[in-house]
Amino acid sequence: MTEPNSHRFFCNRECRYFPCHATDRPDEFNCLFCFCPLYFLSDCGGNGRLLESGIKDCTGCMVPHAPGGYDHIMARLRERFDAMRRETMEKQGKDD
Repeated sequence: MTEPNSHRFFCNRECRYFPCHATDRPDEFNCLFCFCPLYFLSDCGGNGRLLESGIKDCTGCMVPHAPGGYDHIMARLRERFDAMRRETMEKQGKDD
């Protein structure tokens, strides 16, 4: 059984690119993060690879589209935001 469209899951079968990654489970394909918010993290937790051109190739990664992808992305974003907040607070403390 698939999860209904919600704040955690959205399946857009009408998209001309659906599915944008090869999958044998299209009913579980989550389109919510059409563009992965972790793309710019070097250690995103997915299996993207860096091309010689310096561009990250995520065509083999299903993390944002798979069950559990929403939780993974939100946890990684929280980690990164917390680290950024700590760095900012440390800099502010040193400037005083």
